[in-house]
Amino acid sequence: MLEDMLGRSVSPVFVGRAEELTTLSQAFAEARQGNATAVLLGGEAGVGKTRLAQRFAEQVTRDGALILYGGCVELSAEGLAYAPFTAALRQLVREQGRARVASLLPEGAERDLARLLPEFGEPSGDGDTDTGRARLFEQILTLLERLAESRPTVLLIEDIHWADRSSRDLIAFLCRNLSAPQVLIVMTYRSDDLHRQHPLRPVLAELARVSGVLRLDLPRLSKDEVAQQMAGILGKSPAFHKVEKVYDRSEGIPLFVEALLDGGVDCAFPSSMQDLILGAVERLPEETQRVLRIAAAGGIRVGHALLAAVSGLSDPELEGALRPAIAGNVLQIADGRAYLFRHSLIREAVHDELLPGEHQRLHARYAEEISRDRTLVPPGRAEVELAHHWHGARDDEWALISAWEAARASFHAFAYTEAIPLLERVLMLWDRVPDAAERIGADHTAVLEKASEAARASGDLDRGLKFVKAALAELDETREPARVAKLLVRWAQLKVYKEKTDVVEQLRHALRLVPEPNLARVDVIVPMSQHLMLRGDAEEGIALAEEGLALARKLGDRCQEAELLLNVALGQSLAGDTEATLATNLRALEIGREEGSGRVITRAIGNNVDTLNDLGRWQEALALGEEGWRQAKKYGRVRLSGLFSLLNMAETLEAIGRWDEALDTVDRAINLGPVLRNRHHLLRVRADVAIGRGEVDLVESILRETGVLSERPEDFVQDITNSMRLHIGWHLLRGEPDAALAVAERTLARPAQSPKAMLGWRLLALLTVVCDAMQDAEPARARAVREQAAEVAARLKVSGPVAEAYRLSYSRDFDAAAAAWERLNRPHNQAKALLRAAGVAARSGDREGAASRLAPARPLAAELRAAPLLEEIDALARRVGGIQPQQPGQVTPELLTPRELEVLRLVALGRTNRDIAGELFISAKTVSVHVSNILAKLGVTTRGEAAAAAHRLSLLSL
Repeated sequence: MLEDMLGRSVSPVFVGRAEELTTLSQAFAEARQGNATAVLLGGEAGVGKTRLAQRFAEQVTRDGALILYGGCVELSAEGLAYAPFTAALRQLVREQGRARVASLLPEGAERDLARLLPEFGEPSGDGDTDTGRARLFEQILTLLERLAESRPTVLLIEDIHWADRSSRDLIAFLCRNLSAPQVLIVMTYRSDDLHRQHPLRPVLAELARVSGVLRLDLPRLSKDEVAQQMAGILGKSPAFHKVEKVYDRSEGIPLFVEALLDGGVDCAFPSSMQDLILGAVERLPEETQRVLRIAAAGGIRVGHALLAAVSGLSDPELEGALRPAIAGNVLQIADGRAYLFRHSLIREAVHDELLPGEHQRLHARYAEEISRDRTLVPPGRAEVELAHHWHGARDDEWALISAWEAARASFHAFAYTEAIPLLERVLMLWDRVPDAAERIGADHTAVLEKASEAARASGDLDRGLKFVKAALAELDETREPARVAKLLVRWAQLKVYKEKTDVVEQLRHALRLVPEPNLARVDVIVPMSQHLMLRGDAEEGIALAEEGLALARKLGDRCQEAELLLNVALGQSLAGDTEATLATNLRALEIGREEGSGRVITRAIGNNVDTLNDLGRWQEALALGEEGWRQAKKYGRVRLSGLFSLLNMAETLEAIGRWDEALDTVDRAINLGPVLRNRHHLLRVRADVAIGRGEVDLVESILRETGVLSERPEDFVQDITNSMRLHIGWHLLRGEPDAALAVAERTLARPAQSPKAMLGWRLLALLTVVCDAMQDAEPARARAVREQAAEVAARLKVSGPVAEAYRLSYSRDFDAAAAAWERLNRPHNQAKALLRAAGVAARSGDREGAASRLAPARPLAAELRAAPLLEEIDALARRVGGIQPQQPGQVTPELLTPRELEVLRLVALGRTNRDIAGELFISAKTVSVHVSNILAKLGVTTRGEAAAAAHRLSLLSL
């Protein structure tokens, strides 16, 4: 088996196969009832069939099942007869003894098994006849059925694509004739080995028509799943660029991911894997191999016309040469009369076989043919293809010119990540090409500026800083002040993304360099006004934004006008005018769409997701967040604006109690390698959920990473407010209200609190909890904090229903707060408010009133798995009485959340977890959590039973 070929790193985390493992488990459950007999598990070499089968075997072994292992041997189609059954029988004899095995068969029947294992004596004389063969088949069938009488039995046969004719016939016989319950046969095979004449193909087609036989195809891993696999191997989150590199080269095949990680920093593919990659190629005719080498120089995908032009072959000659490669599944036919290597590593391995001179000549031929006729490549690909081939041809002049043109084309297509290596190539070749500036129409500094712009847009901060510093070193601010100012601004922005705080003076210096009322000054005002407002200098920031807005309108720069409108909207948000914020953001969005500005569009959408969430309009916020994510991908801004949309969606999901989806969104975003500032934002959402669920250690690790526990300096007031809130929450979770009070005192002693109403009221509501907890122990300190909080409250506006609900909690009007949170669909806050209201009622002697509030609070907390809140509710309930536990089997519509009802509806339609994930815009992992919750709540064990229960209880008609 592949996994035994190399002593390499294996992920301790079982990644991306939860749905398939569930399917196998359900097949096992069906087999125990006599409704299933076999599972055919197919997938490419290295995709993880063995790992999945082993995990399934471990799971059912814990449930008491007997696992018999058999594997087929790669010899020939008529190789070692009955090899997997011989192996399984040998295991059985070793574990239970020959006599015990013989006792399960009719008297004398063990002689039929002697054909497979000599321990059973001399084979019967008619063993080679059809009669003897039929008797052997019957004895194997009988043995499996008798074994299953005492315990569930699973026969696991791996690599049946190598099975001999006799084994294939016995497999087909068992699948057709097994009828006793508690027996399941699980078989794996390589789908990529099944060429058209492969002898297993008709067997699979036949078994697909047999009742009780399930065919399960194992897909490649997604990029997020590859990132999880890498994290499991490395013991930490991998860098985004490494995930990109490993995913692009492995194409989601787990074995290749592990091999590439073993290749060190460069992710070199180990030579010990070359046989696996090139085996199928080396079995092809020599002429086919020669044409494959030509095709490999063309890339992973090459058009028929282009390959014919480069190879010099006629259409019939080319088709004849490639036909064996297509039949052998080395090449596949793609749309548009093109050929596609089945895996990029096959192309890479074949390409590596080229001799140096052959390599240069072939790439030069491709460049010449594409230059002659650009329609030979897909639309929009000519510039990039030419850059690749001229570089491969080692023609420095044309490599430099084509790389510059390809970079410009990448900018036009918003492909900023792809532009960076092209611009680096231009810089690398610069000194090798005389008059390079004249040949591309730009100086060396302009190339650095372009590269820094691409790096910033794609979120590649370290490269961006390197390019900015190199460009500044080539400029004189007295001669080109506007150019220097623009680079200083970019430097400051990159530093902010890295959570540096020393940028204000840098921005002020940039502004001083451009005193004239021109676009260069506007370019500095945009980031500077935003930065000032975020760090608490709202008055200066708003005034600067208004100056810039007037100037941008006068000069007719609509994109900068939109950027400054977004800054004005930020000022409105800080002033508590949420409706005006929404309207101003929408005006900016309209301009962005008219001008086709990806930066404006994605920024405006992200800001409005946040604003809609503050207004309690969470459905619109989530829908707009998905739109923002799509736009970020369209405009090549995934790692900045795209992650901002995901962050705002995660915050919305956390607020409305869809915590698992919020965590999934956070993981999805973190796997994209966010800049440090965005990573810290995402971790704060994760910390909010962890506090809600009582995960003390996780909260502590997040607070350490974000610098909260070390009191790392932060520049932006909103970040400071959120960090202090989490710090207080962590101390309360640890049962340290005195430490929480100390943090509250330090927070209120700061010169400025967040002027954003929702954040301010949220913090004040938490301070009420802290003061109540410390009222008896430290009455003077608690009173002082209340007085300081009241001063802050007097300055805060109520910007919308969410801020109002927090204000009600701060004001201790808990019943009104609970009603407000219920209207806003925020179950955690609602349950907390009900608990606080119940506490007030209990202290006043109203036990019935307390119980009536705790009754609806408990299921809300239970649904969220909010353990600390549940403990508080149960503790108070024990004191006042009145909460009746739900009776077993009692199912009400309210027991299932709206999201679980959506999932259940799709389960009842027979959709897989991946199908459901795609339809509901969540991950398969989150679907799996929902399905597990649904099964537990309905008291069933399979998806089929869940669907039946849903119809029986009329849950889907509500």
